[in-house]
Amino acid sequence: MLEITVEAIKGRCPVYRKGDRMVFDGPEIVLEDTDALCTHALSTILHYTTILDEHWIPLELGLTREGDEEHAYLQCADPGQPYTEGGTVIFCCRQVKGGD
Repeated sequence: MLEITVEAIKGRCPVYRKGDRMVFDGPEIVLEDTDALCTHALSTILHYTTILDEHWIPLELGLTREGDEEHAYLQCADPGQPYTEGGTVIFCCRQVKGGD
């Protein structure tokens, strides 16, 4: 399973708040453990959920730095100001065992 939490928001996001989380169990989004979903974020996140769930290699994928291999970092596709009225959300992803 993967838990993805909102690490930071640059600008204004109408969907997420810092600390919100999404939980993925294989191909399933665990809705009862998920605070919010946004199509801007899912367009990026879904590229990584399957590979990270099956083969945890965030350093090889360039999604973290040495010394922080327990996390992967992603961001939504909304560029924020001055290009849009929204903002960019930074997500922190980690593997969790079922029921954690």
